[in-house]
Amino acid sequence: METSYLDYAMSVIIARALPDVRDGLKPVHRRILYAMWQMGLRHTAKHTKSAKVVGEVLGNYHPHGDTAVYDTMVRLAQPWSMREMLVDGQGNFGSMDGDSAAAYRYTEARLAGIAEEILIDLDKETVDFIPNFDATRQEPVVLPARLPNLLLNGTVGIAVGMATSIPPHNLGELCDAITHLIDHEDATVEDLMKFVKGPDFPTGGTIFDLPEITRAYATGKGAIVCRAKAEIVEEGKHGTQIIVTEIPYAVNKATLLEHIAELVAAKKIEGIRDLRDESSKGDVRVVIDLKKDAYPKKVLNRLYHSTELQETFHVNMLAIVDGIQPRVLNLKGILDEYLKHRREVIRRRTQYDLTKAKERAHILEGLKIAILHIDEVIATIKKSQDRDEARVNLIKRFKLTEPQANAILDMRLSQLANLERLKVETELKEKTQLIKDLEAILKSSARIMGVIKDEVKGLKEKYGTPRRTEVRVQGVKEFKQEDLIPNVPAIVMVTKDGYLKRVPPDTFKTQGRGGKGVIGLTTKEEDVVEHLFATMTHADVLFFTTRGRVFQLKAYDIPEASRTAKGQALVNFLNLSPAEKVSGILPISDLSKDEKYLVMATKYGVVKKVDLGAFENVRKSGLIALKLRGDDLLQYVKPSTGHDEVLLVSRQGQAIRFKEKDVRPMGRVAAGVRGMRLGKKDDVVVGMDVIGKGCSPDACEVLVIMDHGYGKRTKLNQYRVQGRGGSGIKTAEITSKTGKLVTAFVFNGKAPPADLIVVSKNGQVIRLPYAEVRIAGRATQGVRVMRFKEESDEVASVTYV
Repeated sequence: METSYLDYAMSVIIARALPDVRDGLKPVHRRILYAMWQMGLRHTAKHTKSAKVVGEVLGNYHPHGDTAVYDTMVRLAQPWSMREMLVDGQGNFGSMDGDSAAAYRYTEARLAGIAEEILIDLDKETVDFIPNFDATRQEPVVLPARLPNLLLNGTVGIAVGMATSIPPHNLGELCDAITHLIDHEDATVEDLMKFVKGPDFPTGGTIFDLPEITRAYATGKGAIVCRAKAEIVEEGKHGTQIIVTEIPYAVNKATLLEHIAELVAAKKIEGIRDLRDESSKGDVRVVIDLKKDAYPKKVLNRLYHSTELQETFHVNMLAIVDGIQPRVLNLKGILDEYLKHRREVIRRRTQYDLTKAKERAHILEGLKIAILHIDEVIATIKKSQDRDEARVNLIKRFKLTEPQANAILDMRLSQLANLERLKVETELKEKTQLIKDLEAILKSSARIMGVIKDEVKGLKEKYGTPRRTEVRVQGVKEFKQEDLIPNVPAIVMVTKDGYLKRVPPDTFKTQGRGGKGVIGLTTKEEDVVEHLFATMTHADVLFFTTRGRVFQLKAYDIPEASRTAKGQALVNFLNLSPAEKVSGILPISDLSKDEKYLVMATKYGVVKKVDLGAFENVRKSGLIALKLRGDDLLQYVKPSTGHDEVLLVSRQGQAIRFKEKDVRPMGRVAAGVRGMRLGKKDDVVVGMDVIGKGCSPDACEVLVIMDHGYGKRTKLNQYRVQGRGGSGIKTAEITSKTGKLVTAFVFNGKAPPADLIVVSKNGQVIRLPYAEVRIAGRATQGVRVMRFKEESDEVASVTYV
């Protein structure tokens, strides 16, 4: 089963669903074009019944269903599907409204002129041929493809485990980019984008956001927003109207109108009085009549947001390279592969022409000898008994080759005339010169590239058309997500295992003291809420990970869920690597005006202070917040004013308190400085807090919890302020009875948390009042906070509410 499925998968990938990067065609397209070429259906020929073409393709090259072949041929003849049609159809080939084409017995077809640029030179041994499915004839592995068809017409295909989606482009722009790449081999994607501005869809429209277009061309993947071209016409006889003249690529116009009508009927879009399609053949015109009290711009924005008038084209430039390997290529990669293929085609074509020229020159040299010694030639032939003896005698007498002797014997008497003799000499001179030129081309790669350049320029002059899709540099600014979502308070919960959700604050009603509370979320036994904070839905939330990266989400991007729901995994929203976890969450809107920095601490005691402004524009793929050394991990991130103090606590029971001013502000990609010297090999930082001015040493307390369920509170005034980078002072007596430290927090004793929640490694959970943890001295063991059902169990994590 496994072997069979892999064979099937490879067949779909290589021989059905994905295009070849060289000619931009899938096998079915290639076979249709080749069959039409073999049938002599040039663009100057008479149209032939589509049934005849389909039969030729099925019978000789493509042993699949006739529907598959005909549907493919129909698409090649649709001006709204192809940027440059490869088939010239006659009859009903469907419409933008999703109407299917007439049956193949009614329609007729022939090759379009531009399609011949893909097939030209096929007869000059420029590409390899293989036997067809029943080995009765040969078919090309790939076509010579003078036309850069992969990018010109684009393609969409779904294989097994992979898919391709390449948008169409403008031929003139592609030709300019190829010419530039020939002249500048080291050109970058940005250089090529001076010529290729973006996709050029046959249906027009407007595309937005240069950074996203650049990303798509640089990486081969991206999402390009395409919007219909619509105009607001006021004060007409029908009142205010929105007139749509171009729609996004691959959108079904009839379905679009149905969708708009459904939204109007459901009152999801208001202000529309009437809707009608006034399109004629080749031209789109959708008219939307508005009510008198409607705001046209608002209605249009709502249409863009809610309907197919604005679509996102997901670019995934996957193609077969070298005939066997599927690869995602960027813009330069595709053009490089095109040039590589064309170099090989030109080389093979030149070699073929050279061979033919040499053969003809050889014959002409023989004819020249015969004409110069015509009387002797005639006498030699007359003396011979038959043609074979005459050939042998000519070869001996004039030192000719067999092909030359045959050519002399085939010579007509009319060739003895003076003018005919002159023609032979002239043709021989021309062939000799041609041979020199062809040999020079084969010896020089620069000459080959020059030939390609001339051909590409010719393509632009012959077939180039103006761009249809408008490119706007800025992103879509007419409406934002915030305009559609109210800015209301929300509570965000994140668990230790990486699940998050958003709930309205009124989910948790205020209860009297001593109540049982309610279930806040359904977690796995060993999971626990690690972060819980209140914010507004429009707020930006920063997520810091153990690998030193930071991501940003809008609070409204966090899915709203019911009170008891588990929520969704963070990996659905953040581009996290397998071993990467979120270690710190910061809602920016909740920070006070005084808090201008973020203080970070790593597992091995490195600290760093970064200006908050460095995180104003966080990319979707994240930013580096801290450069980590070796296997170090970013564990803690806290806001600070620049005049606070920092406390670090280690697993072996050491703690250091130092002034924040000891750590100078650094850039995002800096590695930080030593905050605490860890003496023992297995020692790591298990707690970090920023001590603000409102936290007096007499009132504030340091809480520590240990492996075996022991814990204590210690007044902050027992921790003297030291210089950064020392090994600190003892914060707890570590014994075999207590185990090592698990975590540490700094709390204001005047307003401490209500409860602590302690979770064990075996999933045992205890919730106890904070006040029940006894105050003890720095170098003490503390008191038992949690007893375990099993002796081998230990504390896993601690949080507070």
